[in-house]
Amino acid sequence: MKFFETSKFYTLKKSTYISLRWIGIIGQLLSVYIVYFYYKFEFNFFISNLVIFLGALSNLYLIFVYQKTQLSDRSALFFLLTDITQLGILIYLTGGILNPFVIFLIIPSVFASSNLGLRTNILLVSTTILVIIFLTFYSKDLPYPLNEHFHVDKHYYYSIPTALIIALVFLNYFAIIFGAESRLRKEALNKMEEVMAKEHEMLSLGGQAAAAAHSLGTPLSTIKIITLELSKQLKDNKDVIQDIELLSSQVERCNQILKKLSLNPNEEDDFIDEDLSIREYLKEIISSFKETSNNEFIFNFEQDSYSKKITKSIEIVYGLRNFIGNANKFCRKKIFIFLKSDNKFTEVVIEDDGDGYPSDILSKIGEPYLKAFKSDNRTKDGLGLGIFIGKTLLEKNFAVINCRNSKTRSGAEVSIKWNNKDLIKI
Repeated sequence: MKFFETSKFYTLKKSTYISLRWIGIIGQLLSVYIVYFYYKFEFNFFISNLVIFLGALSNLYLIFVYQKTQLSDRSALFFLLTDITQLGILIYLTGGILNPFVIFLIIPSVFASSNLGLRTNILLVSTTILVIIFLTFYSKDLPYPLNEHFHVDKHYYYSIPTALIIALVFLNYFAIIFGAESRLRKEALNKMEEVMAKEHEMLSLGGQAAAAAHSLGTPLSTIKIITLELSKQLKDNKDVIQDIELLSSQVERCNQILKKLSLNPNEEDDFIDEDLSIREYLKEIISSFKETSNNEFIFNFEQDSYSKKITKSIEIVYGLRNFIGNANKFCRKKIFIFLKSDNKFTEVVIEDDGDGYPSDILSKIGEPYLKAFKSDNRTKDGLGLGIFIGKTLLEKNFAVINCRNSKTRSGAEVSIKWNNKDLIKI
């Protein structure tokens, strides 16, 4: 399934957008009425109120007529263009680019930049820039008597729209980038939760299978004994003997199926039901990979390494397995795993003899959905989810992760380090 296949349509939450619009409309009304009645400034008061009323009317349309809870990309574009146009008319009536409230013109496009599609954002930014340029050359004067006393040099005058356009492009660019990264991370976290939910489900199934095997073991053994006795008593009856042998083979098959289910519901997790030390965790994980891999696993550890048992943790097991699995996937032939510890720290170092991390993604290791620009072996390319999930799970359990290319070998190196005091907390 393609990434974002189920969430490729960008939307805005209607209730949030309506609330922000009400804030803007109330702010416009207060500004217009204070300037007109309190400061006694003269400007086109009637048309300004009419423009604000049209903005309020469009908001009422959103509340009572537009029934969806999310604004689609196209609908959001229409209403945001309405906001830009409405505010642009107000600014046009009250001084144009010299009106200090002109900065509010960039808000609609910045607000939408992290939630809507790239094409929509480009249209909004382009429209805002055109409105700013228009207000630079065409507008009514500032409200009387400000227009009689306020005069600025043309260099300062033209610097205002220039600064607004630069700020608009700058803010939109970063909002689009951060919005895309946020969506990627959210999607990756959802996948991680899905993976962990499956792990828990498999463990639960494993426990149920073990209970079933234990309960069914005795009756199946009894059936096996009876079939042996019947085969002895009826050995001269060939037709019956064939049926008895078939029954016996099916009983044996049931035994094998139950044994596999109880010992191997998820081939690599049968050891998870007990508390183990980090060394034992690593041994079990390595053992599970050896069953399906032709690569050579070299596990070295200090004899006096931290040996206290820690509470069973699917997160630690899955995190370690992801890094070891990556080494197994990208190595040429050998994976080197070192366990080092002293009185304060315990460190697991995983190295392989592969090609290492591509230089163009090395600084971004740990982010989801990474792909190298150049790769000689596309069949081994991943999305970076394994490292992201492993890193997230282990850091959640107090580990410090450092991914780099090995200085002693050609491949990648991952350092996973715990403070021994933190391991006790797990």
